[in-house]
Order: sequence, then structure tokens, then C-alpha cells
Amino acid sequence: QVQLVESGGGLVQAGGSLRLSCAASGGTFSSNIMGWFRQAPGKEREFVAAISRFGSSTRYAESVKGRFTTSRDNAKNTVYLQMNSLKPEDTAVYYCAADTSIVLKTEATMYEYWGQGTQVTVSS
Repeated sequence: QVQLVESGGGLVQAGGSLRLSCAASGGTFSSNIMGWFRQAPGKEREFVAAISRFGSSTRYAESVKGRFTTSRDNAKNTVYLQMNSLKPEDTAVYYCAADTSIVLKTEATMYEYWGQGTQVTVSS
């Protein structure tokens, strides 16, 4: 059983930056691909980014490509989401997710483990 805890959310002005962290415990961290998703009020949860088990491959949603970067430190059992040039439409609860798949996934239903989420609010 993998437990995930996100941190780093908060309130930021448009154009600003935030770095989210997701600390994992239980299981073997490097056995999991990691994903980031977000959910805004009244909207479905959407894919943001994913990273392979050793960080060699990443995928991003078109809406965040060039602004967000995901990385991981397997020695610290932590995955990160660096968010730059934030926009009001990035406002959402951000979740990290883990799965033992080898292939990077963009669908939320394909991830087995989830954190509780962290709120990111971008003011205009």
C-alpha cells in the first residue's frame, strides 16, 4: 500500500510560481510511475503531468507544456511539480498519483494510489 502526501499549494498571483511536492511511503517508490492531476470546482479531474519510474520520461498536458515541469528524487521518495507562469485557470486542487505500470498514463482511472490533494489558487 502506497501513501501519498502533497504539499506546497497556496495562493499566488498570476505570473508567479509554486513548487508542489508529493512524498510517498509504503512500497518501493521507484517501482511506480507518478502522475499529477488537478480538479477545479465543477470540472472533472484532468491530467497535468506524468513521470516514469526513474525520471527519464515525462508527459504533459498541452495546457501546461512549457510552464510546468515534473521531476522526482527516488532517494527521497518524492515527486515534484514546478509550476511557472501561473494563470488563473490553473486554479484547482492538485493531486499526485502512483501506479506500478511501466507505461506513462494520462487517465486518472489508470492510477491506483492517490494523495489527498493540495489547493492552488492563482489570482488575476
